[in-house]
Amino acid sequence: MAIKVGTKAPDFSLKSKTPTGLVDVKLSDNLGKKNTVLLFFPAAFTSVCTKELCDITAGLGQYTGLNAAVIGISVDTPFAQEAWAQKEKIAIPLASDLNKTVTRAYDVLFPNLAGIGDTAARAAFVIDKTGVVRYAEQTPSPKDLPNFAGVQAALASLK
Repeated sequence: MAIKVGTKAPDFSLKSKTPTGLVDVKLSDNLGKKNTVLLFFPAAFTSVCTKELCDITAGLGQYTGLNAAVIGISVDTPFAQEAWAQKEKIAIPLASDLNKTVTRAYDVLFPNLAGIGDTAARAAFVIDKTGVVRYAEQTPSPKDLPNFAGVQAALASLK
C-alpha cells in the first residue's frame, strides 16, 4: 500500500543516464521551486510502461503548465532506461532504483512480477513544493494505468 496523502515524501537521490553521463535525480532539487509527480513503473521495454511514459511525454506541457516536474522511477538499470527512453523518445527523467530503496520507502514494491523478481508497482504521487504527498495511488495491477485526471486535479489544487 502506497504511503499516505499528507505524509512527508521520502527524499531520494537516484542515478539517471543521459547522453552526457550519469546524473543524480533528487526530489529535494524541486523543493521550494515546483511540485513533483513521481511515476513508479515496473519495467522498461514493456507495453503498458511504454504507453504510460509515451503518453506522459506527449502531454508534458500539461504538467509543466501546472508547475510540476515529472520523474519516472523503476528498478531497471540507468543504462536500460536510457536505451528505452531513446528508442521511445521519452522526455522525462528516468531514475534507477536498482536497489529498491525508494520503491520500499514509498511502499510500492511489487513482489515477483511475472516470475522475474521484485519490481516497482505502478504508482503515482504528487508531492507539493514543501515535500508533502498530496496525491498517492498504486494501481490494482501492473496492467492498469494511474488516474492521470486525478494527478492533474491534485496539481491544479496546488497552484
